[in-house]
Amino acid sequence: MAKARVAKKSTTSRPRKTTMTPALAARGYANVALVLQGGGALGAYQCGVYEGLAEAGIAPNWFAGISIGAINAAILAGNAPAQRVARLRQFWERVSTPALPLARRTATWRRRWLSAFVGIEPWRSLSNAASALDALAFGQSGFFVPRPPATLWNARDPASASFYSTAPLKSTLEELVDFERINHRGAPRFAVGAVNVRSGNFAYFDNRRTQIRAEHVMASGALPPGFPAVEIDGEFYWDGGVVSNTPLEYVIDSEPHGDMLALQVDLWSARGEAPRNLADVLERQKDIQYSSRTRSGTDRMAERQRLRMALHELMTLPGRRVPQALRRQLEPWLGAQCLNVVHLIYRAKSYEEQYKDYAFGDATMREHWAAGLADMRASLAHPEYFTRPPAGTGAVTHDIHRGK
Repeated sequence: MAKARVAKKSTTSRPRKTTMTPALAARGYANVALVLQGGGALGAYQCGVYEGLAEAGIAPNWFAGISIGAINAAILAGNAPAQRVARLRQFWERVSTPALPLARRTATWRRRWLSAFVGIEPWRSLSNAASALDALAFGQSGFFVPRPPATLWNARDPASASFYSTAPLKSTLEELVDFERINHRGAPRFAVGAVNVRSGNFAYFDNRRTQIRAEHVMASGALPPGFPAVEIDGEFYWDGGVVSNTPLEYVIDSEPHGDMLALQVDLWSARGEAPRNLADVLERQKDIQYSSRTRSGTDRMAERQRLRMALHELMTLPGRRVPQALRRQLEPWLGAQCLNVVHLIYRAKSYEEQYKDYAFGDATMREHWAAGLADMRASLAHPEYFTRPPAGTGAVTHDIHRGK
């Protein structure tokens, strides 16, 4: 079992035994946030994680994502709880199919032929490589299609300067996501991250401040040079993963502050073996680039949370008078809330290699989904992971893979 990491030393640093179920424990928080990292075809793992949460009766009231995480978050926030898993499955079954009819027939034939070798790694590697080649050559149904070669070097604006068009994704989102539900006053909070192409600044589109449309979700997943920038209110935006591939810091720092259970679902692992060949180098480089160093990030955020609690205690000591001007300056840093992060990270198989984020084959999709469900169920087997940390702890992180 993984050990919890606590932000400050305490005699209560060991997980407390509890008879509460994870669902009951989750009700003790003001916010239950599902935080989804980007990672292309690996995003089906997040669907399995959510299915596990739904089975356990845990209902997030905060959905935040970047890139494919933004798309999954939009499907979740834009549907009634009873429909969410079905809508996720509908999306992933669609986008796991090549866009062109001939490629779909070829993929079906290949899947049937390789099914006899499903447990043999070299054949799995071959199948994944073929799925990745399908995506590069033909695009994915309901997601993206290649631009005609003659137009690639004649683009005249950021919305057409890319190898693929994501026009199919807009139609898919508008079909599967109820944006009126996302923008309803009583809806769960929803936010996606993107990068302003002109300024290079990171931006979050949050339904507490913005009327969310399909374009906001698409902007979060517009990874160049494959996908085009998306125009919103006269500005063009790229995939948030260009700068940071996880919205955890935004979720934690957003006001109003309150006790939070953050379910952080990552698709890339910063830890890994030293590469042995060029293919390993390409895979390892991508793992490190997009992992966003989430584990070290949660450590830093836990330390900040501890400092916030200490500052709050200092400012509220009996008899202490703090000038109003100073109090206003410190207000964003005050807070006695606790933070509990349950961290799940997809563990890539040896045969997935450097193209794992665009190998959209249906067999791979089902494997990723099953892995997320298994990891969530393993976490749910430890109700103490979900229990509110003891008073004064500040922040704690739980991870079933920690130390493996």
